[in-house]
Amino acid sequence: MAFSVSSSYTKLRSILDATPDAPLPSPASIQEATKTIVSSLPIHGLGEEATEAHLLRDLPRGFNGPKTSSNYYGFVTGGVLPIAEAADNIVTAFDQSPMVHLPDQSISTIVEDRALNMLVELARLGAGPDWGGKTFTTGATGANILGLACGREAVLNSRLEDAGSQVGAIGLLAACQKAGVDEIQVLTTMGHSSLYKAASVAGLGRQSVKEIPVSESEPWKMDLDVLERELRRSSNGVVSIVVISAGEVNSGKWAVSGPEEMERIRFLCDEYAAWLHIDGAFGVFARSLPKTSEFASLINQASGLELADSITGDCHKLLNVPYDCGFFLTRSAQMLSAIFQNPNAAYLSSGPDASIPSPLNIGLENSRRFRALPVYAVLLTYGREGLGEMFARQVRLARSISRFIESSDDYELLPSSSKEEYFETTHIVVLFRARDEKKNAELVKNINATRKMYVSGTKWEGKPACRIAVSTWKVEVERDLRLVMDVLRDVAGGPS
Repeated sequence: MAFSVSSSYTKLRSILDATPDAPLPSPASIQEATKTIVSSLPIHGLGEEATEAHLLRDLPRGFNGPKTSSNYYGFVTGGVLPIAEAADNIVTAFDQSPMVHLPDQSISTIVEDRALNMLVELARLGAGPDWGGKTFTTGATGANILGLACGREAVLNSRLEDAGSQVGAIGLLAACQKAGVDEIQVLTTMGHSSLYKAASVAGLGRQSVKEIPVSESEPWKMDLDVLERELRRSSNGVVSIVVISAGEVNSGKWAVSGPEEMERIRFLCDEYAAWLHIDGAFGVFARSLPKTSEFASLINQASGLELADSITGDCHKLLNVPYDCGFFLTRSAQMLSAIFQNPNAAYLSSGPDASIPSPLNIGLENSRRFRALPVYAVLLTYGREGLGEMFARQVRLARSISRFIESSDDYELLPSSSKEEYFETTHIVVLFRARDEKKNAELVKNINATRKMYVSGTKWEGKPACRIAVSTWKVEVERDLRLVMDVLRDVAGGPS
């Protein structure tokens, strides 16, 4: 029988439908699947049918379950909405590479532009045209690289008189010398690890990232008085990029508490010619929650993000499209093209009258997957109300888990704060530890060993901690809360 792609899809769907709702495969399944992985290149090849059998029979049993399970709470990992899966199959089937805007040849860049505009609307950041520079990335890491690159360009170009002396043209060292700049600093609080990577890639260096927390007890919160003092160093040859965490990856907490603080930060950045970037990988979607009293504190906390010069977001988290897909927004496409343009490549030109900038000239990659299509499909399918309700279920489960942990004698909710304030500002991340130190040291391992739910381990205040991140579309609050409660009670009941 000849190999059939459509038949293969049918077989795959049958396997997925029969896959247990477990976040992790058993250790035995992982070992068995590992043994089947071919280690050396076949001389003659196995052929399509034998390879398909290997792919479908042997490997899936060793995969973890962020897509198939309702209770995969590690990292911040969304599932894949069915319509997003269907759209991604179309992406593979037609194999578009939307790198050059060629509207007479393909509509892929138009779809991408429309999807980005709708994302802006979903996040209540205004209208799509308000953000002239916008693109899909591989994720928040790539988007943060774009953010720091734009910030680097802006803070130096503001001191360069000659337009031909832009950083992207003459390089960072020459630009700093011409601009009289001795240091570029990145001011933040509890920045994500990708921010340090981005600083390294952008030529600023990991040591350029400086934490300015308000206190040891609230390390996620930015000290605005210290921020102003650091920005004043601009008179001494120091330029600044300010990065707001929305929210911090371990606790979910935000660097700012609402629009008043964002307005002050915006004023300070304007006063001292600093760039304001928001790392909103998952937090940006707090702006998309239903406008009800239930979510008023979260929505207020997320107010003011529209004042930023650039914003990072992830779609493969809360929006539940396939990996990999992030997005980046900034006010001007010219800023991006000054950094990422492909000069002297006439064959990559879309012509001078293009209404949509070619993606290869405003982002890291030239060759690109059509990752916009699943986003487009999800936005069309559910709209503002449907997605708002999905986000609401995620928040409700996180808050319900928080309340259970807070009431438990076995666990401690982190970070400590007033109860009601904690619950009102809980988004999707729950951080906690076992009160018994011996049990706490093994807590993450013991939870994951149940194979009923999966969590990530981290550290808080120098001690091991456990982190639950609710980000799948499959959330059913009462059902999932019961499972989490049962697992945590069982784990707590073990020997100390």
